[in-house]
Amino acid sequence: MAFTIGLSGCFDLDKMPEGVLSTANPFQSVGEIRNYVDRYYESGLIGQGFMAGGGGGIAGQDYDSDNMTGPAANTRLMGQSSLSNAVSISNYTYVRDINFLLNNIDNCPEKGSKEFNQLKGEALYFRGWYYYRMLINYGELAWVDKPLEPNLEIMMLPRESRTFIVDKILEDLGNARDLMGEQSNSSSMRLHKDVARALISEVALFEATWERYHYAKEKDKSEKFYDYTLSESDLNAKIEKYLEMAITACEEIENRGVWKIYNTGDVRNDYRKLFDTPNLSTNPEILWFKMYDGDKVGNSVTRYLNTGGGNIGICASLVDDYLSKDGRALYGEELLNLKKNYPDELDPENRDPRLAQTVAFPGQRMKPERDSNPYILEWPALAGDGTAFGTNLTGYVMLKHVQIDCEGDYISEFKGTTPAIQFRYADVLLNHAEALAEQNGAANAAEIIRVLQPLRERAGMPSVDFDREYNDDPNYPFSGLDKYIQAVRRERRVETALEGKRFKDILRWAAAEELIIGKRPMGALFTGSNLPEQYGNNLKINLSGNDGDALRYILPVQPSSMPQGWQFKPNRDYLQPINETMLGIMDGLWKQNPGW
Repeated sequence: MAFTIGLSGCFDLDKMPEGVLSTANPFQSVGEIRNYVDRYYESGLIGQGFMAGGGGGIAGQDYDSDNMTGPAANTRLMGQSSLSNAVSISNYTYVRDINFLLNNIDNCPEKGSKEFNQLKGEALYFRGWYYYRMLINYGELAWVDKPLEPNLEIMMLPRESRTFIVDKILEDLGNARDLMGEQSNSSSMRLHKDVARALISEVALFEATWERYHYAKEKDKSEKFYDYTLSESDLNAKIEKYLEMAITACEEIENRGVWKIYNTGDVRNDYRKLFDTPNLSTNPEILWFKMYDGDKVGNSVTRYLNTGGGNIGICASLVDDYLSKDGRALYGEELLNLKKNYPDELDPENRDPRLAQTVAFPGQRMKPERDSNPYILEWPALAGDGTAFGTNLTGYVMLKHVQIDCEGDYISEFKGTTPAIQFRYADVLLNHAEALAEQNGAANAAEIIRVLQPLRERAGMPSVDFDREYNDDPNYPFSGLDKYIQAVRRERRVETALEGKRFKDILRWAAAEELIIGKRPMGALFTGSNLPEQYGNNLKINLSGNDGDALRYILPVQPSSMPQGWQFKPNRDYLQPINETMLGIMDGLWKQNPGW
């Protein structure tokens, strides 16, 4: 486990070069501190681009879930992750660098000034962020809050329990909140108090639900992913504490009255506009985002997606979860009849209008009108255009994140300006609603409805009604869930679809058994619908079932590669393995994660 400060430069041996940080007496000005902290605004952000085939980034991060698929089965969902491919825990490098700052920051003569406090708060936020990402991936960790020398004896620290690490993360984020300034918009594109509060709500909710649902499934098993160092009563107390912290953080943001859900009254476009507007500085929903200029810094989202392809496809599992326009769960014969006449199941006259702003509805323009071929989507590009990124794999075409009115050169690599949203007010409302449902859904029902109302109003949907929208179809994965929790989980999935958050939810809900194992990515109904008549006899796609079956669905992944569906291993794959070389260096202080 190597730690490096990561600062270097070419300079004379007898003097410190301009722009290079002195390790003898560093951080003599807030300018020096700002330059140091600014580096983390690259590695400490979510989503940087998009790669054909469902790669990571702004629009591709749900590739590792039941929301979206590429042409090959996801390795982790298939239970095919390999111990030999375990990587080093690289975030410790960032942690060490931040620790170097935090342990020397008081050298600054401007200590205590507004800018000094802001930058110190930003550093604490980023340390909490990097630890949070490591927690999601690896669980128990060693907590390091000073810059340890790269000496094996000093570095040999044991892993602490999950809740110990979470408490430390929340402490860092709380201190960051207290130090940073308030903002009323995201124009600075820097951290501020409400971003720290938003992450506090996310981390606290993540761990509360992780502990609750993993304990419920694993308390009698040998492989345990929850904090087994606590008694049942202490664990339950910790869960309740985290839920209360999440609720309080959300209320602090909401009570400021600054942020609100973006809503001009255009229920067919307002939701989509959030994700294709390059400059969100004045949008009241955006707490923090990264802007791309398409010149010095750009992405390839629209380049790969503006012909309805990307060599990816949205899964039927996601499409099926959207409510009817009048707020009912759709399943059985009613849903099947919509599928038989594509694209009735996507039509905003029939479904929650957020669906047609996430999955393109035929007639949708996919490129700017100034383009010589503005490309109006008529039917899914199942046959492709001769290129990998010109093919749609499921019949459900991604619209969310595509800039249909963008300026400049969006066709070349890394020229797009699709924004990378880090936190929006919708995230705060969803965290608040879920924490209330987990705390006591029945007692908090009216408050949950109130909190989620702005999301429903923007979409032109009726208010939440837990009984009306409850899905009790035995084939629905969450049909046995408490109706309050089922409702907020569906609202979360729909509102944050294709934003890279679904897999994290599956992990914290310990829900692979319900959502992943034995299932496969599937697309639109093909045989038994009107789709075949739109394509020639030479269309080569995989279908479910057998020749002669009345109903056959599009299979985006070659069925021979996953004959029994995803084979995620619940006794192992909720956490990633620790690199064996690192375990050897730690000389027994660290043990391998469960199941590996």
